[in-house]
Amino acid sequence: MDAREREDYVEAVLSLVERVPAGRVTTYGALAACVGTGGPRLVGRVMSTYGGPVPWWRVVHSDGTPPIVHDSVATRRHQAEGTPLRASGKVDLTQAMWWPDDPDPQLADGPGLSVPGGGIVR
Repeated sequence: MDAREREDYVEAVLSLVERVPAGRVTTYGALAACVGTGGPRLVGRVMSTYGGPVPWWRVVHSDGTPPIVHDSVATRRHQAEGTPLRASGKVDLTQAMWWPDDPDPQLADGPGLSVPGGGIVR
């Protein structure tokens, strides 16, 4: 991945994260699938390096676990937003999952936008 491709990838990931509604979450893997390049670990690297300005706590592991280093901060933010949580503290993905390419207008905040790799940003 050259510098321009990396910049486009970072922009695509962060644009998706900005669209996750309060009280909902998505996973590293769902973001990677939508962008169409890389995988969950690459999305995780983008989030750890560039994710400070976006609602990073709305991106969780595939089992609902928040980012390990910031789990207590993420949990407080989830509670403040009313994100459904399990007794274990993990996000209840059956109730809170937001899919980046979900066609339901209640789950997205605007029309789709194409991103590098052929994914759709809502």
